[in-house]
Amino acid sequence: MNYPVKAVIAATGSYIPTVKMSNEAFADHHFYDRNGLPLLQEQAVILEKFKSISGICERRYAQPDQQASDLGFLAASNALDSSGIDPESLDYIIVAHNFGDVAFGSNRVSMVPSLASRIKALLQIRNPSCVAYDLAFGCPGWLEGVIQASYYIRSGDARRCMVIGTETLSRVTDAHDRDCMLFGDGSGAVILEAADDHRGGILAHCTQTHAHEYAHLLSMQPSNAPLQADSQDIFMKMNGRKLYEFALTTVPVAIKATLDKAGVPLSAINKVLIHQANEKMDAAILQRLFKLYDMPMPADDLMPMTISWLGNSSVATIPTLLDLILKGNFDNHQIHPGDNIVFASVGAGMNVNAMVYQF
Repeated sequence: MNYPVKAVIAATGSYIPTVKMSNEAFADHHFYDRNGLPLLQEQAVILEKFKSISGICERRYAQPDQQASDLGFLAASNALDSSGIDPESLDYIIVAHNFGDVAFGSNRVSMVPSLASRIKALLQIRNPSCVAYDLAFGCPGWLEGVIQASYYIRSGDARRCMVIGTETLSRVTDAHDRDCMLFGDGSGAVILEAADDHRGGILAHCTQTHAHEYAHLLSMQPSNAPLQADSQDIFMKMNGRKLYEFALTTVPVAIKATLDKAGVPLSAINKVLIHQANEKMDAAILQRLFKLYDMPMPADDLMPMTISWLGNSSVATIPTLLDLILKGNFDNHQIHPGDNIVFASVGAGMNVNAMVYQF
């Protein structure tokens, strides 16, 4: 029997930076609000409240001699080495990020050449038909890269694609804004390849851009600190409350649309791998999803979380989580053949996407 060509995950890889930054590392920071006024709470209170809301205890930072392309290369190498796939067989290398390479001690963005070209060069791939390009799509960028790779494979244009999510958010956050504690660095990668048998692969997906009203919920702005008033530096800023409300409104609906398109009931989902920006927000998204189906909340192991020790690493979050689970490095979580997995993300733009994948 001939089956339609579809994209399946052939390999995964990740790189988790070695520099651990606990919440206590921010104990000496001087935080200000958006009006340049110092936060009056004691630092210990600020840190404890941050932990209770975000679920974050620590995050990882890149070494001073590493940039986003270096992390992406290490994640890509991990995927190739662990699978034995020949890098010369790749038809596409798609690299999702938001800020390119940012050198330690600077917040200046370097995006020429593209990170994809830099990583291809580091991998020493000589094949000119291996097309390398970048994708800037906010935190949903890696998942959108997977969706694009699936189109290439299904159209017959490619047989094998690598999609990398890599970021050094620690270098574009304002040390005087308590939101800086949310973010970490990291990289994750997958290799998708064509399959023409009965294996599930990508069953359906949904992508939306809500730019009309919400484009500027995440943006680049000056530091909160008054002493930085004359600086030309700009940093990543977000409207946390409105972003939270936006995510709760849009992400569950996008997931439901994807499940309905795939013809997969919510009860058949084995795992939800979601971009992890805030532990309470992700829990609320899952609750809202089950409410849409008028179903009770399931067991606690449906949505594995890394945010407590990795923070929000943007495009690296989901591929890193997937790699940890598939390689048996995530306690009490496994993915088995036939399992249905929901992937979902929300971020700058404002962009939302979801995908249903069957292993």
